[in-house]
Amino acid sequence: MTPYADLPERCFWKAGVARSDPLTVSGLYSRKFEIRPTDKIATAGSCFAQHLSWPLRQHGYRVMDLEPPPPWLDKSTQRAHGFGLYSARYGNIYTARQLLQLAREALDGFAPADPVWSRKQRFYDSQRPGIDPTGVDSAEEVLALREAHLDVVRTLLTQMNVFVFTLGLTEAWMDADRSTVFPTAPGTIAGHWDPARYHFHNFSVAEVVDDLRAFRDVVRQINRHFRMILTVSPVGLTATATDGHVLLATTRAKAILRAAAGEVSDTDEGVDYFPSYELIATPFSEGMFYCPGKRLVKPEGVAAVMRVFFDQHPPLAPPKSDAPPEHDAVCEEELLEAFGP
Repeated sequence: MTPYADLPERCFWKAGVARSDPLTVSGLYSRKFEIRPTDKIATAGSCFAQHLSWPLRQHGYRVMDLEPPPPWLDKSTQRAHGFGLYSARYGNIYTARQLLQLAREALDGFAPADPVWSRKQRFYDSQRPGIDPTGVDSAEEVLALREAHLDVVRTLLTQMNVFVFTLGLTEAWMDADRSTVFPTAPGTIAGHWDPARYHFHNFSVAEVVDDLRAFRDVVRQINRHFRMILTVSPVGLTATATDGHVLLATTRAKAILRAAAGEVSDTDEGVDYFPSYELIATPFSEGMFYCPGKRLVKPEGVAAVMRVFFDQHPPLAPPKSDAPPEHDAVCEEELLEAFGP
């Protein structure tokens, strides 16, 4: 007898991986908790997270959208201004620290450094610079819009039952005091790059774990029963500020995020981990779900991910007949490509 003698097939590489098809694999995910028909789902995270809301809505789940677009905006303009991407108009949230910072700003009165950035006499919210592509007329308008947005975030954090968060990056830019993290480097969309005012930081496993747990604790003060599903984005980095190879930076970041998500979910019954990263980015899929650039995920990959999800969280209603939206995710990080050779 050995401790391996009675393990199921999924515990062995040959049976669980080599003989499995990524399109039909089973046993990859076992849910911790049920998502009830009455549960309100909130979504947030890096670019890949944008692909999750539509399939959930299509299959009858109650996905929140507390900042809907004005009815007169066409679809492309809506997306360009951050509408419909997530459950609130916070744009992409790439790091666990950015998520924690938003919750503290909405619930605990945290005030980020440099809240307003400018570019060509236009003004931008430094915490979501991509949601107004051409900026607004004044710094005062930015601050007023920010307060309205934070009111929405407070409502979302109070009312949500299930929070689906996709971890994307460990690399970030912070102010000189390291009190504030920004979603993009100053100067890429707006703001002005100043090495004396801004510093690069690459988060460790311990820091990501601490930030996720701190976010959980902040929210549970006002919403005791919320649960969280963590995923890791399979989308690679557009660029790295580490001065190393971007492939090494990508594998480091994903390893850190995967380890942190696992540690948090392993120690909290109210936090689950869903393996979208493993299905897309490991040798299991042989790269079949990546676009030619080897970074973005094909629609077939998103469909494969959601099949595994719906195997454990069955659809609550027959899927609607309208076709899925054909678009790439809105991703500020991709702007870094413009600075490359």
